[in-house]
Amino acid sequence: MTPRQLKELINEGESTVLEFKRKLSSPQKIAREIASFANTKGGTLLVGVDDNGDIYGIESEKEEIETIELACEFEIFPSVVPEIEIINIYDKDVLAITIYESLTKPHLIYIEEDGKKIRRAYIRVGEQTLMASREMYRLLSEMSPKSRPLKIAIGDREKRLFDYLEVHTRCTVKDFANLVNISDRRAERLLISLVRAKVIQIHNDSSHDYFTLL
Repeated sequence: MTPRQLKELINEGESTVLEFKRKLSSPQKIAREIASFANTKGGTLLVGVDDNGDIYGIESEKEEIETIELACEFEIFPSVVPEIEIINIYDKDVLAITIYESLTKPHLIYIEEDGKKIRRAYIRVGEQTLMASREMYRLLSEMSPKSRPLKIAIGDREKRLFDYLEVHTRCTVKDFANLVNISDRRAERLLISLVRAKVIQIHNDSSHDYFTLL
């Protein structure tokens, strides 16, 4: 990446595929951002750039790279292989870490919850890194090359869903379960199958997931 390309990238601002960090604090904290890129569409992490786009540079190239490598190898399961590049701009070094969308989703992070260590998946939604919902976790798992081949048939339940979406534009798992009188778990499985078949799409926000027609 050239300094000019870096400047153009920074001018785009943070997004689903771009994150700025003035500096790295620990492998554990940065692992969430890296895993979220791998679980979503991939992306680039720029270290030495403030949230507002100001370029501060990095103090220790060796220290920052070591933090990234520790995060990718020991904090993310399965591990992630990053592409690391150093770009000099305005006599300052900026670290660019490129993470490609993974073929072995979901990538999980250990977190503390109720005094226990558990694994959680994270995804990228706009400028935010969010914990994946149960629906999104299932989708990530079923999109893995190791998952079983997709088999889908359009029946009465699916047709009623399409009719509902034509009127209401969006539908949650609970909405669909109530609509066709099935359990939430069964509704979730059907909706995820339709997402995999590219018939509907899933949307994420900080409170819940919902589905819309493509």
